[in-house]
Amino acid sequence: MIKVDNLSFSYGIVPCLENISLSLEEGKIYGLLGENGVGKTTLLTLLCGLKKAQAGSISVDGLNPFDRNPELLANQYYLADQVAPVNAKAADFAASTGKFWPRYSQEKFIEIMKIFEMDPGQKMNAMSAGQLKKTYISFALACTPKYLYLDEPTNGLDIPSKAQFRKAVMSYTADDSVILISTHQVKDLENIIDPIVILDRRAVLLNASVEQITEKLYFDYGNTAYPDSLYTEPVPGGLLQVRPNTTGEESKMNIEALFNAVHSNKELIKGIFNNE
Repeated sequence: MIKVDNLSFSYGIVPCLENISLSLEEGKIYGLLGENGVGKTTLLTLLCGLKKAQAGSISVDGLNPFDRNPELLANQYYLADQVAPVNAKAADFAASTGKFWPRYSQEKFIEIMKIFEMDPGQKMNAMSAGQLKKTYISFALACTPKYLYLDEPTNGLDIPSKAQFRKAVMSYTADDSVILISTHQVKDLENIIDPIVILDRRAVLLNASVEQITEKLYFDYGNTAYPDSLYTEPVPGGLLQVRPNTTGEESKMNIEALFNAVHSNKELIKGIFNNE
């Protein structure tokens, strides 16, 4: 389990995260959403120990990730948005580098590469940006880490590859994993991320499961405009509105509409979800 308490971090005199608190539980794939500059990437690098918290604390299974405990390092993987080409065949790179993760499986790496329709014998410095990203995603999943941090993993992937990514994540992650995916491409991941974390620089605006979200918010697809709507946008055939769910009706969440509703009503949303 990951527990973050009153975490703050600045770049010089420029604050990035201020007094952020949240908990991330095992067996879940979290979607980390937020506007540009709110500190999503910074949070990922703090969680995996690449940066040190300047105030507050981070606990991963009771350990401070910045202490670089070997047991924790062997049980986590951080995949940055930008990945580097390597002068090696993908299979050779994976086999040699995977030795640092005790649950790494070369067989699993090959299987995931096949899902992506990739050749494990191709040299990585001869790959396109999308092919290189798919190779690193395959390696990250093959390491079978308990804690997996993915920063914009679908950037650079074409439409078929995004579907393959979803299949790989759902098929090749352990039941006890905590997966945190930072993304702007919410439509790419809408069907696999649950819970949803929406980050602001000074607060976690939302950390809730899809079930909890649809219990408290109603996503209305109709023609009638409602005065209590937290967010409204025109869609073919009518309006998409996000409203407080006062009747307990079920609805299908639209993650982009949710994000816009949250950012337009920050304090109200925090009150609705008891996140004050």
